[in-house]
Amino acid sequence: MSSLARDAAAFKSALHRQDYTSWHSQPPPLQQQQQQPAPESTDVSSKSKKKHVVYSQPADTGSGTNVNTQLVYVVNHLKSTGNPTRLQDLAILTNTPIDTDAVLLEKFKAHDRVLYDPKTDLYSYRHDYNVRNKAALLTEIQRQTRKGGGLSVRTLKESWKEAPQAIEELENEGEVYVTRTLKDGQMRMVFWNEVKPDEESGGMPVEKEFNDLWHSLHVPNDVDLLKQLASEGLQATAAETIIPKTGAGKKKGKRTAPRHRQVRITNTHLKGQIDLSRDYVAPGAK
Repeated sequence: MSSLARDAAAFKSALHRQDYTSWHSQPPPLQQQQQQPAPESTDVSSKSKKKHVVYSQPADTGSGTNVNTQLVYVVNHLKSTGNPTRLQDLAILTNTPIDTDAVLLEKFKAHDRVLYDPKTDLYSYRHDYNVRNKAALLTEIQRQTRKGGGLSVRTLKESWKEAPQAIEELENEGEVYVTRTLKDGQMRMVFWNEVKPDEESGGMPVEKEFNDLWHSLHVPNDVDLLKQLASEGLQATAAETIIPKTGAGKKKGKRTAPRHRQVRITNTHLKGQIDLSRDYVAPGAK
């Protein structure tokens, strides 16, 4: 075999061993993947995600970060609790710096609904009525009724959660009167029943016979009522007559005749020559 033939055979064998696939279509080795940076599209997506994150918003603590908002939150929690509470417990339960923030603590102590007991170092909410049992509730209802009014059941419930149940018991015992809403029958106002349902107080219910007699009576109409009063020598009460005002009968736009006022004569030197009491009109004047 000539040298030219040997070179041709070696070239063909080299061509068979060569890999013609592009290196772009083949994934790089694992080590090269770890060393290569992430694609640019991934960086863009991550940057776009970071743009949507708002870092200026505080964490949602439930009580806000404003001092006045935190004050309202703490006072409302103290109101709903109904029991004296330590300052540290209020800070934990409300998630507010009430025990460390001097401004918040000063506003809290100065609140008109906050009561502080220096002996026990406890804070409590000052309700409109200090009632904690059925007897104290009845005493408060009696005091308010003597002043000429009743008590709101909602306000009493805020002072004492068991107030509605106690009011129902007092109503069944005949101690109080309760007004209710027409829509759902919920209790609205409560009044003290001064006349008890017993013989001594005179609050016994009227017998059925008298109730039937009362409801059997019918009020006659106006014409028959006047006739019946006249037959008994009576008359209906006259209604109060309304006296019209002076300017009530005048019509708008209607002018009244001018009044002639007495003229004071000052030209006394012409007296006897010209009648000054007459109005002189020049000839030809309209």
